[in-house]
Amino acid sequence: MNFLDGILFALFAEADKSAPLMVPDSVQKANFAETVRKLANLDVDQLLQNLLSESVWILIKVLIALAIYFVGRWIVRRIIHLLDAVCERRRVDVSLRSFLRNTVRVVFTLLLVLIVVSTLGVNVTSLIAVFSAATLAIGMALSGTAQNFAGGVMILLMKPYRIGDYISAQGQSGTVREIKLFSTVITTVDNQTIYIPNNSIATAIIDNYSTADVRRVDWTVGISYGDDVDTARRTILGMLAADPRVLREPAEPVVWVSALADSSVNLTVRVWTKNTDFWDVFFEYNERFYKELPAAGINFPFPQMDVHVKNE
Repeated sequence: MNFLDGILFALFAEADKSAPLMVPDSVQKANFAETVRKLANLDVDQLLQNLLSESVWILIKVLIALAIYFVGRWIVRRIIHLLDAVCERRRVDVSLRSFLRNTVRVVFTLLLVLIVVSTLGVNVTSLIAVFSAATLAIGMALSGTAQNFAGGVMILLMKPYRIGDYISAQGQSGTVREIKLFSTVITTVDNQTIYIPNNSIATAIIDNYSTADVRRVDWTVGISYGDDVDTARRTILGMLAADPRVLREPAEPVVWVSALADSSVNLTVRVWTKNTDFWDVFFEYNERFYKELPAAGINFPFPQMDVHVKNE
């Protein structure tokens, strides 16, 4: 019992809890007179001394709590650093490492807050009960957040993509930079940062362009009717044969007639190249086809429409 509680107890100790609600005036006057007498006899010096003692103790507890907080933050950083070192030594997947780092930081920070609050004299048991009830209520209101957390766990277990992979999902394309507790962070080719909820991306169709070491590049080249298909094929294959980026495995480059379209004969060109060379090869040969095929007598037709007028 602190000093203020003792004062209140001394002032009202004589009150009978079992007394009736209605008290006679004489009794009320006697009680009031007794209260005035106790206040008049109150030792002010003792009161100030106790207040000063209480203030000093509260200040000490605040300083201890601050010390625990700053030391705890340093310990949490050291634990995360140690976790990174262990994961690096055991070659843990980068995506899982990022997820574990975020989870450990959140858990230990919550523990640190509870320790600091307990040091200040707050009943941690009651606080945990209130926090649990609030968590349940918030969890019901934010069920999507829990689903995003579960989606992040599924992504780490199934590993449809990792940090550094170039993916396309939910209408967005970019390089995976981080897998957080509730979202996946990707960076687009024009350096935009996009956050995709883990629940959405875990249940979506994901195109991962970084999984395989080699990829096939396809072009559709339309040539005019009447042009020599064999000449076009030899010219295209000659370009590709001189390029070391064009691989002979898993298959040789091919040129096929894929369609007899309305205005052109469409040739399909397929080659294999390393994943890192895909876009360079694709864009470079678009330009080379346009420049070098006409020199070999191959023309690119414009869209045409024959209109027949019938006079009646």
